Amino acid sequence: MNVNFNKRDPLYEQVVRHFKEEIAAGVLVPGQEVPSRRELANQLKINPNTAQRAYKEMEGQGLIHTESNSPSRITRNQTILGTVQDELLEEAISSFISAIRPIRVPLDKVIGLIKEKYVGGVVGEKEE
Repeated sequence: MNVNFNKRDPLYEQVVRHFKEEIAAGVLVPGQEVPSRRELANQLKINPNTAQRAYKEMEGQGLIHTESNSPSRITRNQTILGTVQDELLEEAISSFISAIRPIRVPLDKVIGLIKEKYVGGVVGEKEE
């Protein structure tokens, strides 16, 4: 598991976001076992308390569940899973709009550029 941490956001929130991205992308699937808190802390080189806080947050959101001494697993609740991608998309769009609104680009130009970048290549790939 590889997470590129930033300095702005709390680590536990970044861990939760990483899990959501993995769920939305289909890398983590319903019912899949996730590493223990201690294993996650070792993999990501973070404090075990940070891993514990991230898991507690994910349990609170219903993303994972833990039964007694069994390993934690990704939820099978399709309603919760269905909202993960929508939530991430909403966050990204809000951030994008906040970034471009001050330069007052016409909406049709923005939409055209988004279509061009999205269809023209894998989103996130750097053009050369």
